Amino acid sequence: MQMNESKAPETMEEEYNPEGAVRRKWADFVTAELVDFFTGNRLEKLTIEDGNGNKAKLSHTKDNEIKIESSSTTII
Repeated sequence: MQMNESKAPETMEEEYNPEGAVRRKWADFVTAELVDFFTGNRLEKLTIEDGNGNKAKLSHTKDNEIKIESSSTTII
């Protein structure tokens, strides 16, 4: 894909609410892939930021559950 080409929407959410689709994908990534990485590498704490205002912090609770704090930023 060239620099001036934009990617065509793949879902209805991307077509009608592209910012909502980005937020949903971030949440999906955090709760699936990032949690798998966190548990698979036996980490105690993890902070991640994507450079677009989306942030997530993962940590273990005293009951060995995973606590996720996630935020996203939308610029219009």
